[in-house]
Amino acid sequence: MRRGPAAWDRGGVNVSEDLGVPLVIANPSAGRADGSTLERLLSALRAHGLQPDVSMTAAGGHATTLARGAVEEGRRYLIAVGGDGTVHEIVNGMVDAASGQVRGDDPVLGVVGGGSGCDLVRTFGLDRPPEVLARHLTSTETMRIDLGRVHCTGAGGTPTVRLFANVAEAGYGGAVARLANRLPRRLGSARYAAAIVGAVPEFRRVDTTVEVDGGTTREPVCNVVVANGQFYGGGLKVAPRALPTDGKLNVQSWGGRPIDVIRAQPQLRTGAHLARADVREWSSTSVSVSGARPVAVEADGEYVGVTPARFDVLHQVLRFKL
Repeated sequence: MRRGPAAWDRGGVNVSEDLGVPLVIANPSAGRADGSTLERLLSALRAHGLQPDVSMTAAGGHATTLARGAVEEGRRYLIAVGGDGTVHEIVNGMVDAASGQVRGDDPVLGVVGGGSGCDLVRTFGLDRPPEVLARHLTSTETMRIDLGRVHCTGAGGTPTVRLFANVAEAGYGGAVARLANRLPRRLGSARYAAAIVGAVPEFRRVDTTVEVDGGTTREPVCNVVVANGQFYGGGLKVAPRALPTDGKLNVQSWGGRPIDVIRAQPQLRTGAHLARADVREWSSTSVSVSGARPVAVEADGEYVGVTPARFDVLHQVLRFKL
């Protein structure tokens, strides 16, 4: 990932002296975030002289509660162990979505990938074994990263606002997440594989208005991708031009059918899908999506509501451990 110099924290941090005791927040049901991953990480951190506290999540939304409570009580360093959904919950605890303000004393987030998929870390080259990541987590390097924010209609028709660290979607991708979230979590990554196929029969293209910094388009659309990070779906390079430090979102609209999205998987692995005639791409500080009928919205793989939706950026709002 190319990094702008403004994103780097100057002077670094001494983890033990400047940030205090880290809190590891781990999802025990998140696939690879099992005892092996967690124990290997803790052992490696201790070998580097770091003695973290550990909290295990017990239900959906618990990581948000744990993260918010921790930073409001003065914790300055949280380490997420799990998938993109776990990271999603933690950033929504560390930062107030409505105001865009960081809670606590400018806390730092570290991430150890696990679960049904943690694509955020791929953008930073941190999809590595726990022993390697322990060296990063105990180093002095941090950088400030952007978070995406989405306003949409949530459960019961009430307005909702949510942050996302990696990728959000409106349309077919949202329908996949909604279906996947209904399936048993014990299925792990198989939930999403089943949902990708299962959502095809129920979804049809929608006449959609997409408003970005450069203008407005109105056309039948299958999916709108709003990316802060570069990867999703277990390593698909959906947004190779996304930079989570530049204050902009990578926005794509897909004009094909859901089956065309599935057939584009080989292209998505390399980013070659951007050359497709049915894909439009923009770089924008905000994007609004509305259509002839509401479609599902997801953020970091979590179903959050339906359109109309507005997405924007909180520029370099969160300190991220490298």
